[in-house]
Amino acid sequence: MHADSKAVGDMALSNLAMFDDRLAQVRLRGQWKSEEFLSHAIGGPKPAGLPAVWQWSLVCEMLEEAGRVIPESLQARRSLIFQNPGLSRGTTHTMNAGIQMIMPGEVAWAHRHSIAALRFIIEGDPSLHTNVDGETCIMEKYDLVLTPNWAWHDHHNLSSKPTFWLDVLDVPLVLGLNQVFYQPGDAETQRQRDQNAAVYSQLRYPWKDVLAALSLAAIDPHDGAQFLYKNQEGGSTLPTLQCMAQLLPAGFTTRTRRRTSSAIYFVVKGSGALQVEGTRYEWGPNDTFAVPNWSEHRLINHSQEDEALMFSVHDMPVLSALGLFRDQRK
Repeated sequence: MHADSKAVGDMALSNLAMFDDRLAQVRLRGQWKSEEFLSHAIGGPKPAGLPAVWQWSLVCEMLEEAGRVIPESLQARRSLIFQNPGLSRGTTHTMNAGIQMIMPGEVAWAHRHSIAALRFIIEGDPSLHTNVDGETCIMEKYDLVLTPNWAWHDHHNLSSKPTFWLDVLDVPLVLGLNQVFYQPGDAETQRQRDQNAAVYSQLRYPWKDVLAALSLAAIDPHDGAQFLYKNQEGGSTLPTLQCMAQLLPAGFTTRTRRRTSSAIYFVVKGSGALQVEGTRYEWGPNDTFAVPNWSEHRLINHSQEDEALMFSVHDMPVLSALGLFRDQRK
C-alpha cells in the first residue's frame, strides 16, 4: 500500500512537471510555483545589500587622482559613487550616494533628469552655488541643497579651493521603474528660468538652522536627538528621499531597530560604530555608511566626552506612500 501511494505521488509530480512545461510554452505560469518564494517571505524581506562603510581618507585619495585624470567636471562627471558590495549597483537598493568634487573656477554644466538628487556640502564656500531652475542656492559647509527631479541645475565654484559634497540620488529606484529621462543643457549655465518649471517650497537648508533645532530636541532612545528635514508644507524633503540629522550624546548607544527602509549616513562629527546583527562597522569624521533595509541595527558613540553628529538620507517616503513602511523597535 505504501509503495502504491509513493508511485501515485511520483506520477502526480511527473504530470505536474509536464504540465508546468506546457504552461511555459504558452507563456503561462501556475501560482503553485510561487509557494517557495512566499515561504521565504515569512518574517519579512531579506535585507537588500550589505552594511558598508566608505572611509573619507580613501575617498579623498581617489578624488585627488580623479582631479588629475578628469581635467574638467563638465556635467558633474567627477563624482565617485559608493558601490554596495552586496548589490550589482547602488549604495542601497533604492539610492546611490557618492562624493563630488568641483575645482576652483569650475562649472558643472547645466542638465536635468527625472532622477531626484540632493547635495550635503562637506567643504563649501559662500562663493560656491548651485542654480536650480533659475534659483541660486549658496552651498556653505554642511548646508543641504535639493535638486528635485526634472529641475535644471548647474554648479559653480567661484572660490579659490576645491569643494566637496555628498550626492544622494534615487537612481536605482527610478531605474527599477524604468522612468529615466535626461536632458543636457545647451550651455554651461541656464540661460533663463524655465517658465514651466515648478516653484519649490524650499531648496536650501542652512546647517546653522539644523544645529539650532537639534539643540532643542529631546533624546529618543532609538535616535538620540533628531531633526527631520521637511518642506514648507510639512512633507518629506523630496517625494522619494527623506533627510535627517542626528546627535548622539557622549557614550550614547541607540536601542536596536529595523526598518523596511534603507539608509545612507554621513558622519559630520565624532567616531563610533554601526552594529548590524552582532557585527560592528567602525566610522569616523566624514565617513559614509549604508544600512540595508530590514536589518537589525544600532548606532554607538564611542566617545565618553564628545557628541557625534550625523546626516542621513532614507527612502521612507516611497514606502510610506505605498503603505509598506514598518519600523520595528526593541
